[in-house]
Amino acid sequence: MIIRRSINRRVLQSVVVLVPMVIFFALILQFYNNPFKTAWNFALLESFSRTSEVAVNVPDGPCTIKRECPDDHYSFFIQSGAANVFGPKICIQNELVLGTVLNNAAAGINLVTVNGRTGAVIKTGTFNMFSGEVEPLIDFLKEIDKGSVVLVASYDDPSSKLNDEARKLFVEMGSSSIQTLGFRDNWVFVGGKGESMKSKYEKYIKNDASTNKYENWPELINMDGCIPKRLD
Repeated sequence: MIIRRSINRRVLQSVVVLVPMVIFFALILQFYNNPFKTAWNFALLESFSRTSEVAVNVPDGPCTIKRECPDDHYSFFIQSGAANVFGPKICIQNELVLGTVLNNAAAGINLVTVNGRTGAVIKTGTFNMFSGEVEPLIDFLKEIDKGSVVLVASYDDPSSKLNDEARKLFVEMGSSSIQTLGFRDNWVFVGGKGESMKSKYEKYIKNDASTNKYENWPELINMDGCIPKRLD
């Protein structure tokens, strides 16, 4: 009888200790939105790193690079897509304005138009240049008001459906890389509607099997800077 009571007491003590631990662990998983699931989401992109023997560097957070600009400028940060796994980002004044978490970014060419005087976002657009059509992109570019600033980020393939008319419209906004932009190249760009000079904010990496970091895609691109407010 004494032995049975001793065993019951030990079982009760074990339950008292284990139950709070289980509850605590469950709350931790819920609070951090299941970190094991998050790790699984990175598995595919990490496979590119193992294949090409390089470290894949996908910055954390919506606006990784924070920049402070003078009062007569506004800041921007652009990140192209990474392979066909992670979408692009465009930030204005350190605030995310285009990205997959906002459901306004996708494969192809992603654009944000900004008021050249205030830096306020006017419109966003995404155009699939592999399985989509180029006409909606052309219409979008033609409808941009003169004096607006245009920010562009590529994702996956930005060029298969591009034609001479679409490329010319980007050239008129200051792009020089658009003329040679090819299949699965990476491209980020800031230009101006009504500007005739070459943009100083443009980066381009060609899809090249000998240098690609993500197998069939080049390394992602980051670009940031300060855009002067128009005074006219």
